[in-house]
Amino acid sequence: MLEIAICDDHIDDLSYMTEMINQYRLSRHIHCEFAVFTNGLDLISILEKGKNFDIYCLDIIMPAFSGIELAKEIRSFDKSAAILFFSSSPEYALDSYSVQSLNYVLKPVSKEKLFSVFDNLLDQINARNKEDTIIVKSHHGIQKILISNLVFVEVMGRTVLYHLLSGKVIQCSESFSAVCDNLLKFGCFIKPHRSYLVNMQYVDTITNHQMTLQTLNIIPVAQGKAREIKQQYLNYQLEGEYP
Repeated sequence: MLEIAICDDHIDDLSYMTEMINQYRLSRHIHCEFAVFTNGLDLISILEKGKNFDIYCLDIIMPAFSGIELAKEIRSFDKSAAILFFSSSPEYALDSYSVQSLNYVLKPVSKEKLFSVFDNLLDQINARNKEDTIIVKSHHGIQKILISNLVFVEVMGRTVLYHLLSGKVIQCSESFSAVCDNLLKFGCFIKPHRSYLVNMQYVDTITNHQMTLQTLNIIPVAQGKAREIKQQYLNYQLEGEYP
């Protein structure tokens, strides 16, 4: 199921977009839900509570909080969600690239144009969904995690914490040994310490006592394990360079 957020301060435009997306859903037989917002602050408030959307449809010109500013806030929560801009002016098109938007559509938006944009978008989402993923039962429900977005995992007591690239942390109550058995199958994870599992694509430096990740997180390296960890990381890099 796709979850879509639509944010526009003009009620007529918001109603039109909602109707067009609903028509698209019916015509393509897609199961999706959408939430509407008349300002960016309300949308950010929802994200701060842990809610995420697959697609964000944002107006550019809004009072107090522009679409570009809103998209930057969204990216602080979610690095990979699809962002589409809809605007009556082309002047912000270049700025849209700074937040990795997928399209910039000028208003008024025709039904044909919107359907074409969403067809292309769903092709990209379907391709992305073919990536390696895991399903976890978090404290907030069942969630899917892209392996490419998982930076490291740690265990604290009986709680397993999945640290994502966006900075989001998903908490689960499960066996850490089972988590390790599952993730080590992917070949990109390393266990530098009994309480940590690290995605090697995010490793920056390794010393005798710790790892520094590209996200600036510091991960301890167990005593006497540094040489083995460095060799595993080197092997991983060489395999990636010479398939």
